Amino acid sequence: MYQVKPVSPGDIKINLPTCMYKLPNIHAQGMSCNEHALQNGEMDPALKALEARQDEILKRLYDLKATVDGLSKTVTTPDADLDATTLSHGPSASVFKSTADLDSLLGKDLGALRDIVINANPASPPLSLLVLHGLLCKQYKVLSSVHVHSSVTAVPPRLLTCLGQQHMDSYARNHFQLGFTLIWKDVSKLQMKFDTQNMCPIEGEANVARFLFRLLGAEPQDPIGATRMDCWIDTAVFQLAEGGSKERAAVLRSLNVALGHMPWLLGQQFSLADIVCACCVLQAGQSTSAPANVQRWLKSCQNLGHFDCVYALLQ
Repeated sequence: MYQVKPVSPGDIKINLPTCMYKLPNIHAQGMSCNEHALQNGEMDPALKALEARQDEILKRLYDLKATVDGLSKTVTTPDADLDATTLSHGPSASVFKSTADLDSLLGKDLGALRDIVINANPASPPLSLLVLHGLLCKQYKVLSSVHVHSSVTAVPPRLLTCLGQQHMDSYARNHFQLGFTLIWKDVSKLQMKFDTQNMCPIEGEANVARFLFRLLGAEPQDPIGATRMDCWIDTAVFQLAEGGSKERAAVLRSLNVALGHMPWLLGQQFSLADIVCACCVLQAGQSTSAPANVQRWLKSCQNLGHFDCVYALLQ
């Protein structure tokens, strides 16, 4: 319609906008964190997390390997051997081993008390572990104690003294080699912790019994004997203790046949198989109705003196 003179000198160049206003690039904002990190020369956060997790797993595997290497010395260390004669000496036998011997078994530092903490349900007392506790007391200096967790309302008095009378206030921890703590707790499956920082809990009475028996250094050193021992232990726990009447009857027949031509389940050597099987037979209430060979074998177990704590609980 009409012309207007320029308001600015003609030699000044002005960059005129091509749009009303500018917005940040939404595509750049929508890039994943990994692409943004890679563009800026940084490590992907997901890769960082994976690397940290791998380092933690490797550390735990290293600690587990150290523990296993320590336990493996129960076979190769001559001083750790404990034969059937030692086990059958009864309550009067006392074979204290040095702290160095225990360190070689467990792969731990010298001079420290090793704490064994067991959570067990008072409705099903772990009889085999009580027998093993007595054997450990004959071989090591053991500081024993019994506690009741808040999840349990009442515990029979005999369970509170199942590890014997101990006045902990009168003892110093550095006078002992092992700490054996039994906690009556409302748990579905027995648990044991040995190294609360580096070792995962061991579950099940059979597995805990195997661990404690290794501390005695009395495991069979031939693979066949060790396999037979494990077979009897699993049979006792899963069929005698947890099975039905038909399964219990079948196990008693198998025990009667096996004990018909040898004094113990592994032959001439008293072993963990005898401890676990005898405790399961007693706990199942099958001792009086068991076949003749089984009753004779139970009497032999009782004569050793290791099962006095078990019979005291069953009275």
